[in-house]
Amino acid sequence: MRTILRLALIPLLALALGTVAQAQTRDIGTQGVLLDRIAAVVNDGVVMKSQLDAEMAAVTQRLEQEKVSLPPRSVLQKQVLDRLVLQEIEEQRARHIGLSITDEQLNGALQEIAARNKIPFDQLPTALAAQGVDYKQYRESLRKELTLQALRERDVIARIVVTPREIDQYLAHQDSAAANDQFDISHILIAVPAAASPAQIEKLTKKANDIAARARAGENFAQLAIANSDAEKALEGGELGWRKGSQLPDFILELVTKMKPGEIGGPVRTPSGFHIIRLNGRRGGEKPVFVQQVHLRHILLKPNELDDDQTVRQKLLKIRKRILGGEDFAGIASTTSEDPGSAPDGGDLGWVSPQVFVPEFRKAIADLKVGEISEPFKTRYGWHIVQLLGKRTIDDTQDLRRQRAFEAIRESKADEETELWLQRLRDDAFVELRM
Repeated sequence: MRTILRLALIPLLALALGTVAQAQTRDIGTQGVLLDRIAAVVNDGVVMKSQLDAEMAAVTQRLEQEKVSLPPRSVLQKQVLDRLVLQEIEEQRARHIGLSITDEQLNGALQEIAARNKIPFDQLPTALAAQGVDYKQYRESLRKELTLQALRERDVIARIVVTPREIDQYLAHQDSAAANDQFDISHILIAVPAAASPAQIEKLTKKANDIAARARAGENFAQLAIANSDAEKALEGGELGWRKGSQLPDFILELVTKMKPGEIGGPVRTPSGFHIIRLNGRRGGEKPVFVQQVHLRHILLKPNELDDDQTVRQKLLKIRKRILGGEDFAGIASTTSEDPGSAPDGGDLGWVSPQVFVPEFRKAIADLKVGEISEPFKTRYGWHIVQLLGKRTIDDTQDLRRQRAFEAIRESKADEETELWLQRLRDDAFVELRM
């Protein structure tokens, strides 16, 4: 799953102060001063008004900078609070299943951010401070962002099924202009609950048709999205950015291939609700490029109740020493590695692009020479040692085309599956709004 990281001000969630079960006050003489209060109860957690105020300020500032007219404060506050509630639900699920981002993983992500922005890692706190961003708060906000990305990879992306027949069909149509062209689109979702009554569906149908008509009449699409969309990108004006045609859901691709920039498509009904699309731009597809690949094998060990991180690391150091002493890597991997996908093949991961691996894995293999075995390192999956067996530069081979097809099909399904997953999480949660 792609990890999109940027050096920018992430809306920060203010910390809840003291006891959050009731409105809090500090006595000044006989007068109590309200410090914070609960904006929403979410299962056994809360969203505080201070969080809502901080997010409202960040969203308002961004929209003003983008010169997007703000909807009424009550409408914007509802959208922002809904987003915070959903984030709290996701964070609770991550905690429930024991999903977390380690300091090592977090530092790896921060190093990647610094590198992309051409800033020495040790100067990142200073660069953030120049933007008015506290480094400690930025780290924790990034940790939350990475945790939610990992949760979605686990609960959504990993569960998307792509069949060989779908890949064959994709490759058969890949040479079409629509598949290779790129489309800049914006999107509004009017969600339909799974158990919606006929009366609810009729009401939501009318709402979707009304919003589409307003958009076609020239009303600002971003403002309509901010005020009405139930999609994740609502507060970004529904902007999805540039997507390759082959990476779009079929119902969206079918719409935009017949549209001109500036036109409105939909509403189209899917299991998640009614979708309204605006085509902002279209451009030709990219030319094929040569791809760097590496041939690797690895051994994975996972910490558990008996073996902590340090114990597992020491085990891998001993295994590495045995291999350097002449023992067979494949033989040890097949009997000790806890990666069920590669252990039967002696830990062999085959020829792959380094980009398919998580940042910590990419960093560990970046400077390896052919035949060299890495020191033990940790990722979200456990502790690894890796041996580089070879490097090559290839053109667009059939295997790579099928891998790209698989990734494109999965991405085309991801948006709709994510929306359905979020709806299920929200429906299963106890939420009491107090604002």
